[in-house]
Amino acid sequence: MSKPRTEAEYLARMIPPSVLGTRGVSRRSFLRGVGVAGAGLAAPTLLAACGGGDDGDAAATGGGGGGEVTFGLNEASGSGLQYDRRVASVDAFQAQGGPTVKINAVDHNTFQEQINNYLQGNPDDVFTWFAGYRMRFFAAQGLIGDVSDLYPITGVGDAMVKASTGDDGKQYFVPEQNYPWAVFYRKSLWEENGWTPPTTLDEMKALCTTIQGAGLVPIAFADKDGWPAMGTFDIINMRTNGYDFHIALMAGEESWESEEVKQVFRTWAELIPFQQPDPLGRTWQEAATSLQNNESAMYLLGLFVTDQFPDEVDDFDFFTFPEIDSAIGASAIDAPIDGYCLAASPKNEEGAKEFMAWLASAPNADAQNEAGYPQIWTNTDADQAALSELQQKAAAFIAEQDSIAQFLDRDTRPDFASTVMIPALQQFLTNPADVDGLTASIQAQAEAIFATEAE
Repeated sequence: MSKPRTEAEYLARMIPPSVLGTRGVSRRSFLRGVGVAGAGLAAPTLLAACGGGDDGDAAATGGGGGGEVTFGLNEASGSGLQYDRRVASVDAFQAQGGPTVKINAVDHNTFQEQINNYLQGNPDDVFTWFAGYRMRFFAAQGLIGDVSDLYPITGVGDAMVKASTGDDGKQYFVPEQNYPWAVFYRKSLWEENGWTPPTTLDEMKALCTTIQGAGLVPIAFADKDGWPAMGTFDIINMRTNGYDFHIALMAGEESWESEEVKQVFRTWAELIPFQQPDPLGRTWQEAATSLQNNESAMYLLGLFVTDQFPDEVDDFDFFTFPEIDSAIGASAIDAPIDGYCLAASPKNEEGAKEFMAWLASAPNADAQNEAGYPQIWTNTDADQAALSELQQKAAAFIAEQDSIAQFLDRDTRPDFASTVMIPALQQFLTNPADVDGLTASIQAQAEAIFATEAE
């Protein structure tokens, strides 16, 4: 079979018409949009012209040579901390003499949905993106630029370099921040009730029963957007079968009909009675609100959940999802890495690379800290003093893990994640009893997809 050149071509081969319109996206996943494009439907072209400038967004004018650098940002103006902190980053870059940077900001979902058209059209010189499969795919298709000459980068360690490397051994990405997925809870609520974080699954289920008896939902849960349930699958799989099995499964090298995978779904089914009901009608933000309002007691999500209640963050803490098998342990987590890519043919390559070097640097992290937007920086030379207590704990938590996964929709093929796993996990949530039928369906589709040339 001929090699597909774009994610849209992958999806055009595989997407069933019944799936169209059933998937959701949110801050992390661009899956629905490439699915629609892959089905041959016309997609909006709001991003296609970003490289040519968008007079609705911020232009940072400053010194430095090399002309203007355009910066494609997946957070719209006024959308909150992610947009504001990147403006602070650009301002600091300008202040130290960097080239002029023009910010072309588009709301997150639109950016993710139209990324394929964007990269084949008129992309910005530099744009926000992710490590893992998402980066490697576009690198293999020649849709993003080689930035190997920026490496080594002071403070960027071997693990981050590996995460920034394409299949050809070259770097196509510079990392800036990452964040862990863990189980978040409100400290005051737990202290009031005498609850303590469980360390085993049996302890967690017993605690959930106690929480239900107190009239609360034990586990906040939402999957209207399609991607949040992936985090639950990831962690139960890594706790049940280990990191290596999980990554091999994502690569199509293990069977979804195996007893190992069936056990993941059976274990999850035992937790569903403790999760918020009707998750397909709830966004992750709504689930976070239930946590904030003491309507639910805990929530497995990324650290970004605290963006929903920044004024109350000191009252929140987290623990790692508990151990299921003592032989496997609990030292693997999802901790996706966010950063930046270069257009395949940037209009200002020299200026763009200067800007990317800044974005990956400790001074960039320090500038954002000083502006009041501290993150968990991937550059280990960045000052962590500005981080909140929770962020510092999260940084240490990431550092102590034996294995770091990027999240399901970044660790596998986009066509598989979009057209198979989103509807399959949502089907499971509505009918958790039919594990055999579910896994057989996933495996049949996986075999068809992974039989095609992956890259």
